[in-house]
Amino acid sequence: MVKLKKYNGFLKLFVIFLTLFFIFSCSQKNYNLTKIEGKQLPVTEKANETPEIENFIKPYRDHINKDLDSILAYCPETLDKSTGKWQTTIGSLMADVCLQRGNLVFKTREKKDIDLCLLNHGGIRAILPKGNVTTRTAYEIMPFENSLIVLALSGNQILEIASYIIKEKKPQPLAGMTFTISKENTAKNILIQGKPVDVSKTYYVVTNDYLANGGDNMNFFLKASAKFDLNYKIRNVLIDYFKEVDTIPVKNDVRITVE
Repeated sequence: MVKLKKYNGFLKLFVIFLTLFFIFSCSQKNYNLTKIEGKQLPVTEKANETPEIENFIKPYRDHINKDLDSILAYCPETLDKSTGKWQTTIGSLMADVCLQRGNLVFKTREKKDIDLCLLNHGGIRAILPKGNVTTRTAYEIMPFENSLIVLALSGNQILEIASYIIKEKKPQPLAGMTFTISKENTAKNILIQGKPVDVSKTYYVVTNDYLANGGDNMNFFLKASAKFDLNYKIRNVLIDYFKEVDTIPVKNDVRITVE
């Protein structure tokens, strides 16, 4: 009888042990990352080492290159953003083109005219070289996905644009607006479409979506009373313009003068 009692006690302990073991073994375990390992895999540009991949890609590459290298227009001289203190030939061209083609969309949709265009000097990423102009040229000048935005600004905010340009001392692409920098380093004789700026009037300014959101510290755009997205990428604006003209004009008219 004593042996049986000892056996039953041992059996109970064994059952309790198994129960606890299964409970803890089935519980959720937490794992922590202790080490990350990696290695570089070389990428080869030699087509003969990956003929299958090269043969697969080649038709697509050839098709894209054919589209990019199609001639759209001719440029009589190289247009470069580095030549000019207050304005450049390529900057003036881009501003004129965005004003002109943006207005086609804006006027159709809103029955109003765009008054001026302001872009940023840093947004021009390449020259417009002398010779044939292709679709690839447009991608090199404007590789980003920026689109045209029209903002409704007051006359006082137009004054802020002139002050901003003087302060930054960069040839910001500008169209539809001219002014003189006085000896006191302030703007005077500000004209919009050839008429003196009216502080009580609302003006429609076209720019890109980056600047419209206050990029490059153009905070005056954040004060706009209305905003219109034209859904028109600047790269496509350039391509459409290049298709439209035979020879690209060189913009040498003076938009900002200094006393």
